[in-house]
Order: sequence, then structure tokens, then C-alpha cells
Amino acid sequence: MKKLGIGLGMLAFAFIFIACGGDQKKTDNYGNEVNEETAVKETSTNADFPLAEQGKELFEGVGTCATCHKPDTKVVGPSLLDIAQAYKENKASIASFLNEESKPIVDPSQYTVMKANFAITKNMKPEERQALEQYIMSQAK
Repeated sequence: MKKLGIGLGMLAFAFIFIACGGDQKKTDNYGNEVNEETAVKETSTNADFPLAEQGKELFEGVGTCATCHKPDTKVVGPSLLDIAQAYKENKASIASFLNEESKPIVDPSQYTVMKANFAITKNMKPEERQALEQYIMSQAK
């Protein structure tokens, strides 16, 4: 009888443990939901960013990002280095931000200026926003 009680207790514990850890949504340090499809995994080399070259082309071309952002200098917007470091530290998604799915974390005071470009970035394919994200994240040191 004692063995049955212990067995049922262990079963109940396992059930509660599994049920409590269920379908939780991941969030960044600011409470923004992280989309697993667009989130960049923490990495250390450019080989981990296979879309970075495509992202650079978008960044310098149709995305018009290079008008306000430079690799290591703040112009109108923050530098790519500052953006990459902030998003890496906060485990946040640039692609989500570019699709207006999350709040700005680098320089919220510049959000109204950046908001004008959402007309461009929201019309990009998810893969293109991911490529932009990979290019920017490849700038982190």
C-alpha cells in the first residue's frame, strides 16, 4: 500500500511539473513576445548569419536604412553596433521591431523618425526582415 501511495505521489508530481511548464510564450527583457521564426540565436561568428549579405543589400538599397544608420557611428539613428549590442543583450528581435510587433529598445526617442520607414519594412517578406536582422546582428562585437 505504501508503494502505491509513493507511486501515485510521484505520478502526481510529474503531471504537475509537466503541466506547469507547458506552452509559455518567450519574451525579451522588455516583455515583448519573441517570435521564434524571426529571433536570431546568440552566435559568435559571421558564418552564423547566412542571410547577412542579402541583409546588407537591403540595408543599403530598398530599405533606405543606410541614410540614418552607419556601422559604428550615430547619425540620425543609432549605429549598427549599438543596435546589435542592445538586441543581443536583451535577446530581442530586430525583425519583430521592423514589423512593428515590438517596442524600440535602443533609442525610443527616435521612434517617430523610424516609424516612417515601417511602410517599407512591413511590406518586406519575413525572410527579408530576417536578412536585415542578421546583417545588423553580424555587426556586434
